[in-house]
Amino acid sequence: MGMPADERLGLDIKRAEQTLMAAKQAAIRPAGLTVPQYAALFALAGNPGISGAALARACLVTPQAMTVVLKNLEERGFIERSPHPWHRNVLETRLTEPGRAALEAADERAVVIERAIEAEFTSDERAALRELLARCNSAVARVAREL
Repeated sequence: MGMPADERLGLDIKRAEQTLMAAKQAAIRPAGLTVPQYAALFALAGNPGISGAALARACLVTPQAMTVVLKNLEERGFIERSPHPWHRNVLETRLTEPGRAALEAADERAVVIERAIEAEFTSDERAALRELLARCNSAVARVAREL
C-alpha cells in the first residue's frame, strides 16, 4: 500500500460528507423530500427559470440524475417546466407553491444542521476551512487531469 489509511485525508473528507448527508436526509424526511430533491428545490428558489443542465451543475450531479429528480418533483407538483421563449429546446424550471412549501418545511430543519456546523467554528476558522477545502478541490482536480 502506497499510503496508510490513517494518513489519507480523503477518508476524513468522505466521512464528514456522509455524516452531513445522513443528517440532512433525516432532517428533511418529514417534508417528504430526498437530499437531491431538496438541493434542486433550494437551487430553483434562487434561480427561477434555470435549465435542467444548469440545475445539475448547481447541484453537482449529472444531467441524467437531475432528469430523474426533476421528473419526480414535477409528478408531485413541486415544479413546473415550460419551453424557454427563445430557445425551444430548453425547458425552464420553476417552483410551484406546493414546491415552495415543501422547500420551506425541509429547509427549516436542514438549517439547524448548518447552524450547528457554523457554531462549531469561529468566523476565521470557517473562512480557513473554506480555503482549505478549496485547495483540496484544486489539488484533486489537478491530479485527476494528469492521470
